[in-house]
Amino acid sequence: MNKIIQDRDYNDLVGKISTRYKNGQVQAVQAVNIGLLETYWQIGQYIVEFEQGGAERAAYGKSLINNLSDDLSILHGKGFSRSNLIYMRLLYLEYPIGEKPSHLLSWSHYVELLKIDDKLERSFYEQQSIIEKWSIPELKRQKKSSLFLRLAVSKNKDQILQLARKGQAVNSPIDIIREPYVLDFLKIPEPHHYTESELEKRIIEHLQHFLLELGKGFAFIGRQYRITLGNRHHYVDLVFYHRILKCFVLIDLKKEEAGYQDIGQMNMYLGYFENEENTEGDNSPIGIVLAKEKDDLLIQYAMHNVSSQLFVSKYQFYLPDKDQLRAVIEEQLNDNKSQDI
Repeated sequence: MNKIIQDRDYNDLVGKISTRYKNGQVQAVQAVNIGLLETYWQIGQYIVEFEQGGAERAAYGKSLINNLSDDLSILHGKGFSRSNLIYMRLLYLEYPIGEKPSHLLSWSHYVELLKIDDKLERSFYEQQSIIEKWSIPELKRQKKSSLFLRLAVSKNKDQILQLARKGQAVNSPIDIIREPYVLDFLKIPEPHHYTESELEKRIIEHLQHFLLELGKGFAFIGRQYRITLGNRHHYVDLVFYHRILKCFVLIDLKKEEAGYQDIGQMNMYLGYFENEENTEGDNSPIGIVLAKEKDDLLIQYAMHNVSSQLFVSKYQFYLPDKDQLRAVIEEQLNDNKSQDI
């Protein structure tokens, strides 16, 4: 008995030490990150103030960054490449004293963020990186897929500004819907004849990328989830659980245009899950018919008196045209400006 108690006490000790050590490592990394950002921000400040120092310093001109890179690299080794110094300078210019960069993101995050010229877009990706704890590859992927532009294109001026300042908060079913979903990571060329089962299979093979495209809070439950009604089997293509909204999310894949039959079928799935699969604490399930094409007028009539938890969205296999999306957003912002005058 004593041996069992001793072993238990010893295991508790090992656990406590391990937890404290891991926490200490995280705190050390955070401390280094905070110090690094502060240092780089101040180096940027020194460079800008030197440039603004008057005619006696004008002789350095465009060669200042090159000279600094050469001399500081000799003194301190790595870390003072020309590129790094340019971003340090830019960090100070884009994040002045009252708007210093967040310590929740790394220097590498800010290098990626500083590549974005538009302040609204940059602010969104900064906030979203903090909210969803994006790694550098995840941030690069979302920038490449034009996530901000896709989310902002259907919003009004106030909503666009809110999105840019605070990121995309998930408070209701509509907050998890995107238009379109970009599935470029599946590497399906266009035109290409594929089946719905092939599309589903490729999504499962690239599940991590698909979860990133879906957004924060999704947990994968299963594929071809069987529903039995009246001795007949039906299968939901993909089933997820959203831990923030506390509900199932059902996705039905369509290789062509979404039809009214697809909406009726998804509505049936939603009814089944709410009555047969939900447990205490679960909210009403959300259904997404994810199709290659959709007719908005047909969808509008097909959705009449149908669950508000059901959505029809498009997907595409290539990255969206950023210039076209940006033009729509700028037009929306300009329209609102003209109305304000």
